Amino acid sequence: MSRRSELLAEMGLAPVWRLRSRPSAAKLAAGEWLTLKQAVPECTACGLHKTRTQTVFGVGDEKAEWMLVGEAPGAEEDRLGEPFVGQAGKLLDNMLAAIGLKRGENVYIANVLKCRPPGNRNPEPEEVAKCTPFLKQQIALIRPKLIIAMGRFAAQTLLASDASISSLRGRVYKYEGVPLIVTYHPAYLLRNLPDKAKAWADLVSARRTMQSL
Repeated sequence: MSRRSELLAEMGLAPVWRLRSRPSAAKLAAGEWLTLKQAVPECTACGLHKTRTQTVFGVGDEKAEWMLVGEAPGAEEDRLGEPFVGQAGKLLDNMLAAIGLKRGENVYIANVLKCRPPGNRNPEPEEVAKCTPFLKQQIALIRPKLIIAMGRFAAQTLLASDASISSLRGRVYKYEGVPLIVTYHPAYLLRNLPDKAKAWADLVSARRTMQSL
């Protein structure tokens, strides 16, 4: 710092922090991640905080090129604090392996809601509205090259649409400039086995889209 800058600081004409070198982008991002990870467990914006065991923030590579977005935690996720750890999680891991990916390696997984709706009911509009800013901040920090929205609520939230999954599938959308593919939620596929072929087609499309970037 120059003597002139020191004098200005001493005189209260400029905050000292402005006169120092700016922190690196990596340090800024680390600080924002920390703030976000502290904010989610403390959130009481909707009624779900009264019934949750714990929040389910997300898991994976925070610099991932692939980001997968689901709906909300289930019972196992609520118990363990990690998304997609039950039977749906095993199916998701198999789906990732089929296109050469692995949980935690260049992949980040999160949900629209960070708290489990009681009885695994559908999220309510107010709950989605209160929780979506957390998801959007996660996406902004990760800056993925491609997003896969799994299930109706993930797709409708990120695309600001009320269309059905069947009508949204089969196209490449953009979320804040990031290509986005819509597919079925793994929990849905466990109940509707014939649609696994359609989900596979979505994954192939996602892999093809990533290769073209």
